[in-house]
Amino acid sequence: MKLKTIVEKYNNMGIAVKAGVWFTICNFLQKAISMITMPIFTRLLPTEDYGLFTIYQSWYSIVCIFATLNLAGAVVNNGMIKYKDRRAEFISSLQGLSTTVTIAVFLVYLLFQSFWNKLLELSTSLILVMFVQLLFEPAYLFWMQRNRFEFKYRNVVAVTLAVSVLSPVLGIIAVIASTNKIFARVFSYAIVQIAVGLFFYILQISRGKKIFDKEYWRFALAFNLPLIPHYLSQIVLGQADRIMIGNMVGNSQAAIYSVAYTVASMMTLLINAVNSSFIPSMYQSMDEKEYKNIEKSSFPLCLLIAFSVCGVMLIGPEVIGILASPEYAEAVYCIPPVATSIFFTYLYTLFINVEFYFEKTQYSMIVSVLGAALNILLNYLLIPRFGYVAAGYTTLVCYVLFAIGHGFLCSALKKKAEIKSPLFSVHKIMALSIFMLLYTALINIMYKYPMVRVSLAGICILVILIKHKKVFAFVQGIIKK
Repeated sequence: MKLKTIVEKYNNMGIAVKAGVWFTICNFLQKAISMITMPIFTRLLPTEDYGLFTIYQSWYSIVCIFATLNLAGAVVNNGMIKYKDRRAEFISSLQGLSTTVTIAVFLVYLLFQSFWNKLLELSTSLILVMFVQLLFEPAYLFWMQRNRFEFKYRNVVAVTLAVSVLSPVLGIIAVIASTNKIFARVFSYAIVQIAVGLFFYILQISRGKKIFDKEYWRFALAFNLPLIPHYLSQIVLGQADRIMIGNMVGNSQAAIYSVAYTVASMMTLLINAVNSSFIPSMYQSMDEKEYKNIEKSSFPLCLLIAFSVCGVMLIGPEVIGILASPEYAEAVYCIPPVATSIFFTYLYTLFINVEFYFEKTQYSMIVSVLGAALNILLNYLLIPRFGYVAAGYTTLVCYVLFAIGHGFLCSALKKKAEIKSPLFSVHKIMALSIFMLLYTALINIMYKYPMVRVSLAGICILVILIKHKKVFAFVQGIIKK
C-alpha cells in the first residue's frame, strides 16, 4: 500500500481509533525498550541481584494495593463519566485520598519496622525508596488514565516514551558506577517515576484545587474498597509466584522465572492498549444499549490476542537466546503456560469490564480471592517439588478459572439488567480457549524438535505473505471497530 494511501486512511480515522492505534504503538515501543535493556541488566547484575530486583517489583505491586488502594484503576474511568464536568476536582481529590492512605501505611511500617523488613526481605533503604515512589507515582497514573479516557494520545505517548527511555538509561549508568548494584538499580528505577509523579502531583492539585472532598472520597471508597481483594488477587497471580520461588528455591530461580514471565507477557501491552481504547466505546455502547457493537468487536479482538500469544510461544527459544545469557535458557519452558495465561487475562478483562460498568465490584472480589488462594496453595505444594516451572502452570490454571468465574458473573449481571442481546460470542470464545490450551501442550513438544517448530513458523509467515491482503483487511476491520 502506498504511503499516501496510508496517510489518507489515517486522516479519515476518528479520534478514538487514532488514540487506539497510538496507544498500541506506544505500548509496543515501551515494551520493546524494556526487552532491549533486559539482556543488559541480566549481564550487569548477578542472578541473585536480578532476582532480588524482581522481588522488589513484586512487593511494590502488593504494597501499592494497600498504600494507594489502587485508586488509579477502574474508579477513574467511572469517575470520568459520573463527574464529567468536574474531572479536575475529582482527580485532585483522589490524589489527596491516595496520599492520606500512603502516609497512614508508612506510619504502620515505622511502628513495626523490623517485622516488615524481615517479611519483605528488603532493607530499610529499599523500603523507604518504595514509599516515596508510592507517594507520587499515583499522580502520574491519574494523569495517564484521564488522558487515555479523553483520547489525548499525543500527551500520553510523549510522556510514556520519555519515561520508558530515561529509566533504563539511568539504571545502566547507576549499576555500572555503583558498588551497591541492587540499590542502584532500584533507586534509578524509582527516581524517574518519583520525579514525573511529583510534577503531575503539583499540576493536578493546582488545577483541581481540592485535596479533600466528601463526595469524591465517598464514591471512590465505595467503589474501590470492595475491589481491594480483587486487585490483590490479580497481583498475587502475577507477582506472588516470584516471591514464593525466591523463598522456596532461591533468588536465582526467581530470576530465571522472571525472564520467562517477561518474554511471555509481552502481549500484556497489546491487551492494555486494546482494553484502554475499548472501554470508552464499550461504556458508550452500554449507555446507548447498542449491545451488538460490543459483540462484533470483542471476538475479533480475542482472535488478535490469541494469534499474537501463539506467535510469542512459537519463537520463545529465540527470544530467550537474544535477551538473556545462557544460564536463562531453561526459562523457555515457562513461556507457554504464562503466555496462554495472558490470553485468559484478556477474556476475564472483557467480562469484568461489564461488572465495573454496573458498579457491582463486590461480586468480583469473591471469584478473584478464590483464584488467588488456589494459586498460593498450588505454588506451595508444587514449587518445592517441580521448581519454578510449576508456577507457570499454576498461574495458567488460576487464570482459566478466573475467566470462567467472571464469565458467569457477567452473564448473571446481564440477566439481572434484562439485556437480551448477547454481549459476547460465547461459543466462539469457548472454542478458541480450547484451541489455546491444546496449542500450549503442543508447543512444549515442539521445543524439543526445532525443525518442526521452525517449519510451522515458516508456514505461518508464508500464509500471511500470500494472504496479506485478507490479513490486512482483518486487522483494519478490528481497528475500525
